[in-house]
Parts: sequence; C-alpha cells; structure tokens
Amino acid sequence: MSIFVDENTKVIYQGLTGSQGRYYGLLNRDYGTKVVAGTNPRKAGEDVDGIPIYANIQEAVDATGATASCIFIPAAGVQSAVLEAAEGGIEFIVAITEGVPAHDEAYFYNYLQNEFPNVQLLGPNCPGIISPGKCNIGITAGHIAKPGGPVGIVSRSGTLTYQALYELKEKGIGCTTCVGIGGDPVPGTSFIDCLKAFEEDPETKAVMMIGEIGGAAEEEAAEFIANNMTKPVSAYVAGVTAPPGKKMGHAGAIVSGGKGTAQAKMDALRDANVRVGLNPTEAGEHMVDIIAELGLT
Repeated sequence: MSIFVDENTKVIYQGLTGSQGRYYGLLNRDYGTKVVAGTNPRKAGEDVDGIPIYANIQEAVDATGATASCIFIPAAGVQSAVLEAAEGGIEFIVAITEGVPAHDEAYFYNYLQNEFPNVQLLGPNCPGIISPGKCNIGITAGHIAKPGGPVGIVSRSGTLTYQALYELKEKGIGCTTCVGIGGDPVPGTSFIDCLKAFEEDPETKAVMMIGEIGGAAEEEAAEFIANNMTKPVSAYVAGVTAPPGKKMGHAGAIVSGGKGTAQAKMDALRDANVRVGLNPTEAGEHMVDIIAELGLT
C-alpha cells in the first residue's frame, strides 16, 4: 500500500495555468497521477492540455470528485489557497511554494487544526509526495523512485529526498511512499505524522528518515520511534559541520543556544535504536542490512 495518496487519488492543481504549475502538473499527469483539474478565476472554462480550468476549488471538486490539491502559486497567495482548498472539500493539500511568511504558515496551520482537523497539509516549501508507480504530486522526478516497497521515506530536505530515493533504487529496494515534509518552521506534516502512517501501513516494512539541523522535530521523532514503532528505521541527519547561529538552507535549519544540532539529533535517534548513517549512502546501506535481516531480499 501507500500512505496519503495512491493510484486512485484525484488531484487539482491550484496554479496549473502558471509556468511551473503547468510544467509539473503535466509531468505528474504523464507519470500516471490523476490530475483532473486546475483553478484560476480569470481562466475558468479554458483548459491546459485537456485539463479543465475552474474558477475555484469548490467548482472543481463538485465537477471531478477530487480529494487532493497541489499549490503552485506565489507565496503571498498560499494562505488563501490553503483555506480555499480546505473549505472546498479537499482532504490532502500539497503546498510546494517556498518563501511563505512564517506568520501565514502559523495561521493556516492552526486554522486547519481547529476547523478542518481531518485535512492533511503537506508543506509549504516541500518537494511533495510520491507513491512510486501510483501517484506523484509535486516536483520529485518519478524515474528515480523504484515501485513496490517495502520502504517508506520521510525527509525534511528536498535534495536529500531525491538522494534517498535514488540510493534505494540503486540498491534494488523499492519504496511504498516518499514524503518530503519540507524544512520551514511550521510544517503542515511532521515526521511523527508520517512515521505513524508508515507504522500502520502493512506493506511498509521499514522506514528511512532524513533530518537536518534546527528545531526539535528529529528528537520528537526519536521519542515516537522508541515508544510506538515496531518497524526498523534508518536515518541520516544533515548539518554536522554547520556553525551555531547561522541559518543553513531552510528557514527552520538554524542552531540556536546549543539546541538543534545534528549531533544531538543523531544521539537521540541512536538511543531509539535507529541505525544512523554519517551520510545518505551509509543510511542506504543500513537499509540494505535491515531488508536482509527482515528476509525481504
């Protein structure tokens, strides 16, 4: 199985008429994703390569039965796009856009938690989600992912999401679902959300987790793993050499006051019996060992 999305998921692209939205929307459709509509109030009634454009999410949902959306619009409009999607009946929202103001993220995160607790938001500032061979929503290159499981991947880093997929493919290991949660300060989906879903998925037998410096998400994940996970986990945490007090890449990747260091996260994960690699390749090698020990080779 896969988590969050599968081959039956119908997706609306909010921003399909823009250059990036069109490029990735059509790329995802060509991969096999059911991209059924786009939205743009100024272009309603038109189409993008046969995909109909509706004035708003509600009209698109009513016409297509879509349950997911992918947001490819400028940062200033992401808050209203997220709210429109939730209020229009979308259950899974993927916000690719980077540079969304942190106060906007905090607002719509809390709004969803309070008003639409059953809506799952992924992002903003994330590569999206791919269930190889079934559904690809976002900017992940489909050809680097091997279908068929048995490993689930969750990552804060976009680039390292791709490397994790490729490392496993090169080792002949398939993936059930790969989730790029993004590295912004207020992510809609957490490590724990994904770990819980992977733990409950019968076809996911092991999990690879990619973390980075800043915040306490990895330490919280380690505690969850120790107390709730029965499936083995391998991990890599980026940023061992990052200087304290300097933001590195993502807005959330900053070490402050001695907290959020890569070493502290690695120690917490090891204490939870996670096999921690010193680089992505080593984390992949740990997964090879795990798969062999599970008798899945």
